[in-house]
Amino acid sequence: MAFPPQFLDEIRTRISVSAVVGRRAKLIRRGREFVCLSPFNNEKTPSFTVNDDKGFYHCFSTGEHGDIFTFLMKTQNLTFPEAVERLAEEAGLEMPRQTQAEAQQAVEGARGREAVEAACALYEQALREPAGKRALEYLQGRGLTEETIKRFRLGYAPNGNVVKTKFLARGVTQDVLLETRLLSPGKDGRESFDFFRNRVMFPIFDLRGRPIAFGGRVMDPEEQPKYLNSPDTPLFHKGQLLYGLALAREAVAEKKEIIVAEGYMDVIALAQAGFANAVAPLGTAMTESQLELLWRMSPEPILCFDGDRAGRAAALRAAERALPLLKPGMSLRFAMMPAGKDPDDICRREGPAAMAQVLAEALPLSDVMWKQLLSEHQTDTPERRAGLEKAVMAKAGVISDEAVQAQYRRLFKDRLFELFRPAPGAKIGPWSKKQGGKGNFSGNFRPQTSQKPVTTQRTSSDPTGQGTRERILLVTLLNHPGLRDHVEERLGGLSFADSRLDSLRQTALMHIAQNPELDFEALRAHLAKLGFAEELGNLLNSDIYVHAHFARLAASMDEATVGWDHTFTLCQRAELEADLKRAQEEMTENPSEETFAAFKALQDQVRPAGDLDGDEPDFDGTSHHKR
Repeated sequence: MAFPPQFLDEIRTRISVSAVVGRRAKLIRRGREFVCLSPFNNEKTPSFTVNDDKGFYHCFSTGEHGDIFTFLMKTQNLTFPEAVERLAEEAGLEMPRQTQAEAQQAVEGARGREAVEAACALYEQALREPAGKRALEYLQGRGLTEETIKRFRLGYAPNGNVVKTKFLARGVTQDVLLETRLLSPGKDGRESFDFFRNRVMFPIFDLRGRPIAFGGRVMDPEEQPKYLNSPDTPLFHKGQLLYGLALAREAVAEKKEIIVAEGYMDVIALAQAGFANAVAPLGTAMTESQLELLWRMSPEPILCFDGDRAGRAAALRAAERALPLLKPGMSLRFAMMPAGKDPDDICRREGPAAMAQVLAEALPLSDVMWKQLLSEHQTDTPERRAGLEKAVMAKAGVISDEAVQAQYRRLFKDRLFELFRPAPGAKIGPWSKKQGGKGNFSGNFRPQTSQKPVTTQRTSSDPTGQGTRERILLVTLLNHPGLRDHVEERLGGLSFADSRLDSLRQTALMHIAQNPELDFEALRAHLAKLGFAEELGNLLNSDIYVHAHFARLAASMDEATVGWDHTFTLCQRAELEADLKRAQEEMTENPSEETFAAFKALQDQVRPAGDLDGDEPDFDGTSHHKR
């Protein structure tokens, strides 16, 4: 039985070669490929390679070479139709029924692809002709180089019915031109005409790099719409594809990161500025299919939106669409442009470094949702606080994956606690004796309305303060990435006072989780590439090791584990002691059953200093006697 090529391509798109091979052999990543011991013979040195970008495997010891279908045929003794049927079921696709009509449809599909390819070539040629001079000047005026124009196969659709006239003369039927939307059907008895006329043309490629549709930008400002896109056709489904993806795949594999911009010119400008891993949706809000496609290539795509109101709305829509689909390790980050700017503006006017900084400051999806929820709710009364808490938990409840949902609930609960707990020196009750006494609402009652989490101020002059402890925790993990499983939950629940170190903490945990076998050098190189070079230099070359020998790269894993646990305990105790001090001050100033109960509850959590029997632990796990 012959299968339609697009059906086999869809299976290959949904299921990677590494996913199929990885069920029978332990894969080890090396650069853009995976290696393993050959499943086809016994060997001690890996000679079997898998390349997901190119969609094949190769065994140097046996000469075997193929894709996911041939691998199943070789390893499970299946026929080709049987292999296709098994993989189609896994991919969630129904097997095609190749009737005579469907066979004819496959032939017509091939004719359609040939027509679109010919139109792409015609538009490219027209850009170089006198009629296309203005379009070429427009592209050059946007800062595009000749190499970029050729790489994206940009072109110009002339005025008139050039496509219709030339293609009908070549023998291409009008039915094919209408089906691929190169022609628009005439209305009210009028003749068909070229769908794209007097527009700069942006070809849209399928995952194999073949043109299947177009986007066209007007040359005359008074014309509408500004951008005209091909509608869905048998070859093109805009909700299942991303602009620029075929050209970006290699860069995505190399950088292990994908950037999602809003439009064609953003993608092209980013690519020319060195961000070749950029794509864009095709004139629609992000769809579930597009999100799944992004996650197959990168665990945390960066969605890069314009800094205007429409851009913020698009970011929120994407976040809402992604929430139910989140899985462990799979999320989104959001890079918001400065107001009035887009990636094209920043790349052309401020340069790649400015764009890299915007990307480095991308917010995790959880932060975007939290900020949005705070903007929608006031918190100046118990009822309004309860309303925020209900909305926050309802938002977490949208997430289908139980593990991810539990983590979101935990994160939101922690942030609610930070949001609602009294600031240092604040009154726990709504009034004090100075405000009229118990039961008297007269005076200067001011409800707590701050929506900013409270952090303890720490000074750099205290080398053994909370800030130093936080740095020790982070340095120990950086030097010993293997600690991740042991410390992830506790370190992930902290929030460092230094925002850049806090961002480094989150990024390091995420990258180690995605690459469990990572060593110190590879981790440091990756974090530096993401814009943390200065923070790493300050951390790793500081006097941290004077206080924490166990944090050193040369320390054993056992030493690092014991020292990390001890430092974390000190961090927790420091926070509790600060809370206890504030509660004691409040109880002294405003004695009541409520303030005493709060003080006593905190006191019970803090181990009295006297219990240490005169020995106070130091950061390196040793102790010194108090004198």
